[in-house]
Amino acid sequence: MVMYLDEAGVRAALRWDELIDAMEGALAAFSSGRVLQPVRNMLTIEEGKRYLGIMPAVSERAMGLKLVSFYPGNAGTAIPTHMAMILLFRSDTGEPLAVMDGRLITEMRTAAVSAAAARRLAPSDSRVLALLGSGVQAKAHLEALARVRDFEEVRVWSRTPEHAERFAREHDARAMDAESAVRGADIVVTATSAREPILKGAWLKDGAYVNAVGAPRPTWRELDDAVMANLLFVDSREAVLKESGDVILSKAVIYAEIGEIFAGAKQSLRSRTTVFKSVGIAAEDIAAARLVYDAASKTR
Repeated sequence: MVMYLDEAGVRAALRWDELIDAMEGALAAFSSGRVLQPVRNMLTIEEGKRYLGIMPAVSERAMGLKLVSFYPGNAGTAIPTHMAMILLFRSDTGEPLAVMDGRLITEMRTAAVSAAAARRLAPSDSRVLALLGSGVQAKAHLEALARVRDFEEVRVWSRTPEHAERFAREHDARAMDAESAVRGADIVVTATSAREPILKGAWLKDGAYVNAVGAPRPTWRELDDAVMANLLFVDSREAVLKESGDVILSKAVIYAEIGEIFAGAKQSLRSRTTVFKSVGIAAEDIAAARLVYDAASKTR
């Protein structure tokens, strides 16, 4: 029988440490040419408000498809901006294995990829974390990054100050303006749907690590040109050159895919000020779905 897992079932099966390791393995395989995956096909239903993404991938252990709806118009309502379903198959026989809710997988794998990258790129003595954005991804990144670095201070900014204040109360953080949050921070996360840059390179300390996961459209930006002039890592060269306004509009030079670091093909150069721009790829979703399936199978 094909397994069905709703969000509660996915949540019960996912653990941060295992997921972070799985994302490192998935991206190493991707950058080594061991994953078959086209760039996401994003259908624009209504510009700026409604999109449907189609994301297939085939790896050695699994193959599948994620359908993800991106509705930034849902921001501020009870309905998430990202919702998804994942179909999982065996790659050797083609047999269907599972259908599962993909909203939480999208949330957690994004932050897990960031944590895996931070483990290799961020200063080992990082103590101050700045979160630009106070939504679902800010919370997930706080949880995931805390698995790889010990923070003494967490700062948060939001375009809606009330949201930042609420996040600060719930997560023992400090709400402040964006520049104050970033100055002196060791790790900076940008997780917004900004159309124009909300992070300036002039604010960054030397040797800081920037983890950018928002502004997921070719004309949207979170980072100014000064940020993008630093050492740049991406999850997929092909994907960011189609989907990331930060990369496309700045004409930034890509040093490496993070999977090349994981696979040992390139050096991390941790002493440099570093940017990791992640748009999210299907290989991550399918690896996470396989992790969920394997864990859930042991309990059935």
